[in-house]
Parts: sequence; C-alpha cells; structure tokens
Amino acid sequence: MESIWTQTVQLPAFEPLRGDLKTGVLVIGGGMAGLLCAYRLTEAGADCALVEADRLCGGVTAGTTAKITSQHGLVYHKLLREFGPEKARLYLEANQAALEEYRRLCRDIDCGFQERDSAVFSLHDRRKIQQELEALACLGFTEFYPAKTPFPSAGAVGFRRQAQFHPLKFAAALAGKLRIFEHTKVLELAPGTAVTNGGTISAENIVVATHFPLLNKHGGYFLKLYQHRSYVLALENAPLPEAMYVDESGTGLSFRTWGDLLLLGGGGHRTGKRGGGWRDLEAIAQERFPQARERARWAAQDCMTLDGAPYAGQYSGSTPHLYVTAGFNKWGMTSSMAAAALLTDLLQGRANPYAELLSPSRTMLRPQLARNGLSSALGLLTPTTPRCPHMGCALKYNAQEHSWDCPCHGSRFDEDGAVLDNPATDGKPLRPAHRKRR
Repeated sequence: MESIWTQTVQLPAFEPLRGDLKTGVLVIGGGMAGLLCAYRLTEAGADCALVEADRLCGGVTAGTTAKITSQHGLVYHKLLREFGPEKARLYLEANQAALEEYRRLCRDIDCGFQERDSAVFSLHDRRKIQQELEALACLGFTEFYPAKTPFPSAGAVGFRRQAQFHPLKFAAALAGKLRIFEHTKVLELAPGTAVTNGGTISAENIVVATHFPLLNKHGGYFLKLYQHRSYVLALENAPLPEAMYVDESGTGLSFRTWGDLLLLGGGGHRTGKRGGGWRDLEAIAQERFPQARERARWAAQDCMTLDGAPYAGQYSGSTPHLYVTAGFNKWGMTSSMAAAALLTDLLQGRANPYAELLSPSRTMLRPQLARNGLSSALGLLTPTTPRCPHMGCALKYNAQEHSWDCPCHGSRFDEDGAVLDNPATDGKPLRPAHRKRR
C-alpha cells in the first residue's frame, strides 16, 4: 500500500545519533511539520537538530493528498461563528501566508508545484455553501467565488490560485540542508534534555513535532485530539478535473490530479470505528469511472482538534522551553507551514499575530471534548482484549487494513503487535488468539 509519492522518489538517508549532542533547538519528528520547523529555524540562524524514530516522512506525510490551500472545508463560517471575525481573519491570513511561502520555496525546488483553484462542494445542502460565501465576504477575502463542479452538486465555494505538489520531493530538498538523525527514538524527555536510543541530547528549546504529542502528563492532548483515517485510490484513464475538489462532508470525496492520474480520496472514519474505506472508493470508481484502472492505493491518518484549528506553541503552561505542533485536521501542508512560522517567531523571541489563535492552551470547552471523553470511557470499559498499551483501551480489528486500531486515541498495531501509528510508542505482543485474524 505505497502511495504514489513513495513510489516516485528516493528520500535521502541519514545516520542515527551515536553519542551525546548539544544543540540550541531539538525538533522531534521528521514529517512535514518537523522538517518545516527545522528548516525555518535553521534559515533564521538557529542551531537546530532533528531526530526521527524511523525514516523521514514515513508516516502521515507519505499518505497526504498534498493540497496546499487555505480552504480547509467550509471552515470560515464556523470560525466566524465560534471565534469572531478577527480570529477567523487571522486563520485565513496565516494559511494564505503559508501558501505564499510554499510558492517562494518551490521556485527553486523541483517538486511538481502547480497552481490550481480549489473548491469545496456540497452534494445536497446549498445553504452551507451560501453561508460560507457570506462568511468570506464578511472577512474581506477577494480570492473566492461561487464555483461549478464537473459532477452534480448543490454548489461549491472556490478559492483562486491555491496549489498542489509532490510532498516527498519537496521534503527531500529541505532535508538536504538540515542536521538530521534517523532511527533515533526519544525514550525520555526532561527539561532541556532528550534521552534517545543513540545518546542524550541537551537543548535550550525542544519542539515536539510528532504526529500525536508524545507526553501524556502535560497538555491533555489525549483529550484534545482524536484521529481520523481516510483512503486514496490513484486511477488511470479517469477524467482529470482542472481544480482540486473536496466534499464538505467529513466522510465525503476528494479529487486532485497528479500527472495522468486522478487521486480519489474518501471513505473516512474515526480510527477504531467502522467506515467505508476503500470499499466506498472502489464502488464510486466503478460507477463513475468504469474504464479507470487502479495504479495505487493507500491510507492516511490525521489528528483532529476540538475546534478545527491546529495546536502550535508552548506544550503546556507548565513547560517553558518545550513546544509542540499537532492537530492539522487533514490540512497538514499549509497548517504545518503556518505552525513552523509561528514556532520560529516564538523561539526567536518575536511576537506573532497567530500565537493566541493556535495556542495549545486555549479553551478545551468544546462539544468535541465530551465526545472524546465518552469514546475513551467506552474504550476503557469494553471488557475485551487485546488492549492498547497507551492508556488501556480495547482495540478494534480493522479488517480492510488487517490492523488493530484504538478508538480512544488512534494508536494502530499490525497483527503481531508492532506499532503502526502513535500515540502508543511501543508495541505489545498480542495474545495468539488475536494474531493474524482474517
């Protein structure tokens, strides 16, 4: 289940850490978020090192659909209603600035960067589209328009001059300019110190850019985040849309192109819960594109926040010099660039207009908090095995992907108990009765 990104690029390899190290800033995590943080900090003159427990971009970044856009679903009506016009406008500005930074960097990087309009459509609810159009007009944004779709829908909101690219070609170019240690797993964090399997790293500041924050005892991220899986088919001989499209529904479809391929996404569900997965995509492809042939398929997993905005800033109120970036809500390309810009300013002692908006310490009093708490309680009280070593929730078998998934916090394990997705950091051998279930 390799994505087309991993099939078409060879990322550079880096040696593991061997011995102790001292650095100004340590970035933990080698996905796009960690790479962008390390790159922006290094570009700003910081002494920076990055450690990755496995290989660079071997997790979520390898499974992205790689849309670079500030249009994150029908988000602006929601932000305007819940945060007010000032913060909604700041969210738009932060992501538009991230798009411009990609445009700047990609002038000198061969990564297939292509400008494309983006559009969010609704199959049945014209009211939602109208509300989003009105919200964008209220925010003073000028690059939106009522869009048309190449398939029946109730309407769409378009954004002009967004983009798409090959994420791993871009990542490979950044990585070549950084001090990176692969196969270097952080085993313990203390103020100013990270103990790894290759040595101890002393750092003035530490940035946790792992997919799910790795410290449970600070920040409450096990309550503030949940995880969602989504699926992609790369299809040959399918119609190629001129723009990028995504359904406003959380389980709806996504379309973009890469060369002569249509990337059809969808089938999403909360990790550990039932969902359509590839079965839904296969049925849609057969119905709409009967002549198409599958070139590749893969799945991705995303951390979702309580309010739809990512977390970037100090890890918690009690952890000075420890920072975090996480929870990109399926829009990790632009959001991770915005987070990297914010963290660079914070670590350089500069004010940033988006610090309060993205602060991990902002209020947790959102309806999603109750849903997360209920899901965790049910997982803990379910009297079945195997159980997740992260916090003890009962795992659910994912028949489509032959994995054991945690409905509480999103950890995933293969049929022999090895960790596929965090927050669990170590595998736990499964009882023989639960192995290799088919």
